[in-house]
Amino acid sequence: MKVLSIKEPYATLIATGNKLIETRSWKTNYRGELFIHASGKKMDKKVITNNYIATLIKDLPMNYGNIICKANLVDCVYMDEKFLKTIKSNSKEYKLGEYKIGRYAWILKDVELINPIPVKGRLNIWNYDGNID
Repeated sequence: MKVLSIKEPYATLIATGNKLIETRSWKTNYRGELFIHASGKKMDKKVITNNYIATLIKDLPMNYGNIICKANLVDCVYMDEKFLKTIKSNSKEYKLGEYKIGRYAWILKDVELINPIPVKGRLNIWNYDGNID
């Protein structure tokens, strides 16, 4: 299976349906099923001071070191002025990503929670060959 490691709380925000666009500095041609891994051991300090994110994650457990959900990666969009204008109108998504010209928006759909799978994360899209319950 294909997996993408994402820092917390962003992985959990995807798993709970609060975030459906992952922003990256690099593009991918991959489309299809993608499992989300919650990487790291603690939250980034700048996230903790973001009141909007703090409110969303207030009662959510963080799942560091686990694959926590699967989604369908349906598109990877280059961020240009037109895209940024559109995404700014969706303030929820805009507040949960790094939106700048030249970056990429990975569009996720059909997110499903799974039983957490403890595994060490990796960079880029990686393959996990273990079992899923």
